[in-house]
Amino acid sequence: MYEHDVIVVGAGGAGLRAAIAADEEGADVALVTKLHPVRSHTGAAEGGINAALREGDSWDLHAYDTVKGSDYLADAPAVDTFAKSAPEEVIQLEHWGMPFSREDDGRVSQRPFGGMSFPRTTYAGACHGCVAYDIKSGEIHGFRANNGVVLATGGLGQAFDHTTNAIANTGDGCAMAYRAGAPMEDMEMIQFHPTTLPSTGVLISEGVRGEGGILYNDEGERFMYEHGYANNAGELASRDVVSRAELTEVNEGRGIEDEYVDLDMRHLGEDRILDRLENILHLAEDFEGVDGLDEPMPVKPGQHYAMGGVECDENGETCISGLYAAGETACVSLHGANRLGGNALPELMVFGARAGWHAAGKEMKAAEIGTGPSAGSEDGDVEPPVEPGAIDSPDGDVAADGAAIEPTAVIENAVENERERVETLLEDDGINHANVRADVQQTMTENVNVFREEGAVRSALRDIRQARKEYENVAVADPSRTYNTDLIHTIETRNILDVAEAITLGALAREEFRGAHWRAEHQERKDDEWIKHTMLAWNDGTPELYYKPVNLDGDEETYEPKERSY
Repeated sequence: MYEHDVIVVGAGGAGLRAAIAADEEGADVALVTKLHPVRSHTGAAEGGINAALREGDSWDLHAYDTVKGSDYLADAPAVDTFAKSAPEEVIQLEHWGMPFSREDDGRVSQRPFGGMSFPRTTYAGACHGCVAYDIKSGEIHGFRANNGVVLATGGLGQAFDHTTNAIANTGDGCAMAYRAGAPMEDMEMIQFHPTTLPSTGVLISEGVRGEGGILYNDEGERFMYEHGYANNAGELASRDVVSRAELTEVNEGRGIEDEYVDLDMRHLGEDRILDRLENILHLAEDFEGVDGLDEPMPVKPGQHYAMGGVECDENGETCISGLYAAGETACVSLHGANRLGGNALPELMVFGARAGWHAAGKEMKAAEIGTGPSAGSEDGDVEPPVEPGAIDSPDGDVAADGAAIEPTAVIENAVENERERVETLLEDDGINHANVRADVQQTMTENVNVFREEGAVRSALRDIRQARKEYENVAVADPSRTYNTDLIHTIETRNILDVAEAITLGALAREEFRGAHWRAEHQERKDDEWIKHTMLAWNDGTPELYYKPVNLDGDEETYEPKERSY
């Protein structure tokens, strides 16, 4: 068994920043990751990182944009902490050697992004430890954390079959924390990026529209303006607005080949495109055979980001003592119902650092955001068409009466449980997990996408239930003990099942239209009823729904909900 002060699970932007912060406090830190850090999905971010750096901009304006963009579902203490800290973190990145693009006068370049009022996007129980599988040796090891474990495992895009996310983004941290007793928050709030390549889901950065790229339908109309979707901001409206506009064009017969719209940047000129957007040219050519200098690029919405995640406070701590979450794994409720482009990377830095500091024992201001069921305000009343949750009894993710057992014994017990589970998967006969995963991904993309209708959401829950039953019979055909990726993917599929079900339960429960969550039967935002977070707790294998109030009381002002127009 390995023993360290702080264990960080995941080595993307949030994980690395948490590890550095913990090290700064003198903690002995271990990084446990299924990917080499340079292969983490943080490296796929194309747009940039927001911070109020220039004269005329301010942290409180950045905070207001974020709350407005969230459709008033973000918690003000998290937003204020984020907006105040982002400039310092971006400057720190520069000091560490981040090669930001620059203006002629030497200042860091910044450009507009959707939903922003200023061009501030720079570019270029108790938890005692965890159990890890060594893919090189096939051995299973325990990691004991003297101070804390930080989950920074990234997103959950593989719950959908058309996503910008990497194959590795299977919601591992969310699902593990959920099964261990940490609630998940606002899981229905899934962002669909408006510009992904139709054949692969590869992301075409919002930077294209930030530089002046234009969206056209099959009739050559600049539909964001001509059809009144965003009369002021046009292509730079927030992502949920643009995604819905594109799909509406397709659904009403104005899409190209009944599937996508065109994103045109030819008018920007070759010099500007090569200087600012050269990587976009390569993506369009490699995946669609399109030369962006001579012709428009096909784009359509694709799953991109999860605003929801593991409930935590502004110090990254969950309701489980010693368990932290940061980055896309976490929901400190910075993004609410819709994330603004360019806000994810500073989130990694700000809250990754705070989680690392707090886990290492740094004295910090007490959190204002409550966590755990005690922070809830009312019980949920959703009635799904099938019983959600585990098919059989829980399988030992949480040790019984864990608080009363010596920590080393808790971890050793967990290691043994996982060894038995792996042996069963390797030795028994059964079906391949890939079929189960594909069924879940297909129903999520068909039924819990940009436009959501109650009957379709219920159908997805039935499909997920059937997939859970099928997963009970999975096995791994490859018997090898080293570099067994089929085993890893089989384990990941279980996590996909949990997060897909949570997304869908939240989508059924929230009977309103807010931010990224569109419901056919409920075409208005209901502030009197729904300025609250949807919470799911794993109660002995059964998801329990409850609600927690949104905190809109900021340091400088109380954010009053207003019509969100662009």
